[in-house]
Amino acid sequence: MPRSNRPRSARGHEQEPEPLDLERALLGRLRTEVKRDGVWNVQPQAANSAVKSYLCPGCGLEITPGTAHLVAWRADGIMGAADDLAARRHWHAHCWKITP
Repeated sequence: MPRSNRPRSARGHEQEPEPLDLERALLGRLRTEVKRDGVWNVQPQAANSAVKSYLCPGCGLEITPGTAHLVAWRADGIMGAADDLAARRHWHAHCWKITP
């Protein structure tokens, strides 16, 4: 008989699934990073969500559609959050990692 990989729980004590956090689902894994020039919001962009091409400011090469990458914008800008978000840039993950 094949083995079942399903987790077993005591009868009648099954846990209900955690409700979906819509904001987290829409924003992905948003994190804050400190670089030499300030504080940045960084959000990964999955390959299946990347539908446009962008130029990476780190290397100047194209990020083609279907390529996983990062989106970064200032978290400490003086003009406000809306302007910071409008100035966001798409980076290759490696380029962002090696940028001081």
